[in-house]
Amino acid sequence: MRSDLVVDLPVTLDRTDDTALPQQLAQQIRALIGRGVLNPGDQLPSGRALAGELSVARGTVVTAYEELCAEGYLVARHGSGTMVNPNLAHLHPQGTTTPLRTPVRHSRLVELTPGVPDTSDLADPSWRAAWRQAAAHPGITNTDPLGLPELRWQICEHLRQMRSLVCDPGQVVVTSGAREGLALLLHVARGSRQTIGVESPGYPSLRKVPPALGHHTVNLATDEHGLLTDELPEQELDAVLVTPGHQYPDGGSLSTPRRVELAAWAARTHSWIIEDDFDSELRHVGQPLPALATLQPSHTILLGTFSSVMTSALACGYLIVPPRLVPVIRDHRRATGQPVGALVQHALASYLETGALRRRTQRLRQVYRRRRQLVIDTLADVDGTELLPINGGLHAVLVIDPTGHAAARGPADSHATSAELETSLVRSCAAHGIGVRALSRYWGGEGAKHGIVLGFGRLSDEVLTAALEQVARIIRTKR
Repeated sequence: MRSDLVVDLPVTLDRTDDTALPQQLAQQIRALIGRGVLNPGDQLPSGRALAGELSVARGTVVTAYEELCAEGYLVARHGSGTMVNPNLAHLHPQGTTTPLRTPVRHSRLVELTPGVPDTSDLADPSWRAAWRQAAAHPGITNTDPLGLPELRWQICEHLRQMRSLVCDPGQVVVTSGAREGLALLLHVARGSRQTIGVESPGYPSLRKVPPALGHHTVNLATDEHGLLTDELPEQELDAVLVTPGHQYPDGGSLSTPRRVELAAWAARTHSWIIEDDFDSELRHVGQPLPALATLQPSHTILLGTFSSVMTSALACGYLIVPPRLVPVIRDHRRATGQPVGALVQHALASYLETGALRRRTQRLRQVYRRRRQLVIDTLADVDGTELLPINGGLHAVLVIDPTGHAAARGPADSHATSAELETSLVRSCAAHGIGVRALSRYWGGEGAKHGIVLGFGRLSDEVLTAALEQVARIIRTKR
């Protein structure tokens, strides 16, 4: 406990009151403890400091503190000052107007959250140096509404080296993440109410953005290779939101013929392609595929973040937009402001400049391929399920076969639907301390598959293996 981190005591002493000043002070401190204003472990001001604040003799405070220490409300330790007794709840369980607030430890699920990266070694020397450099210039400002010029240049270099996309820093817009970037596009790209095509299944958080802003969405069919481009309507859509590098959650990559067809459709219909580039750097089979913007730069907007290769805690991403959109975005940002702090942008630019992100991505690919293999080894042969190919990303999809399971042992459940089996699996996993996602929640309409989606990026090999084995045991008990 640091003795310099003290709480402010909202006490007032009344010199016209017949009650002695030490007793008034003791009574008010007891009341503060009883109301939960003071908690066990809170550090109180020193006797000299509090006496100065209250304009009383130091002995007045000392007398009150000694009385409360004798009652067990406070403890005084040499070198640590006076604090509210950390064990107060055991000594005074009754007599308070509200329960004493003490830290409560809750047992947590082992969360197999899709899309969450391993950040255990992120804070390496390169990371710390970048943030030290940024913190050494707290007065740094960013006058460009599109983002810090140094960061926009480094983003171009990152995309050139890792995504084979050549772009100009003038086309780069720094955002606070994918959702903010999408919201910005929908605001400035075209019209007050737009119709946006979204993949079904698709990434849930991005699917919710257009309706939240008053736009209409149309579900677009996909298969194991991504968007069915031959079924795109010719007149209805202002834009399509697609994940060609790693369709979510099935994991398929849009084939070259479909990419060409999508690019031709956008040019023909004058529609925007909004390319969500999530997970594209994390290929486990083959090399990362080129961005769609290399095929149709005049109608494609690239939506990117650093979440899957660094951490979502950065809250920093980017847009690569055609030149004709730059002026309207710049004007909008001049009015609304740049949402990413200059210090964050400066640190990220420094980190990218050292090549640390490229080195980190190469290391992570090896780690994730190993963990991907753990998933395959544990879940690929579980009867009654199908593990979809894991060609990239940080999650796996396990589709359940209702003909190979029974949701329970009773005859009434022997013909459970796939939806019931999915619900039962998710609940059973949670009951055994494993957090997984229901596959059907990624669909926006009919035809949903059922099963579970689980992430394998964040956990250590040992914890992941134990969790996967528990999932496999749960599935087998339902056969």
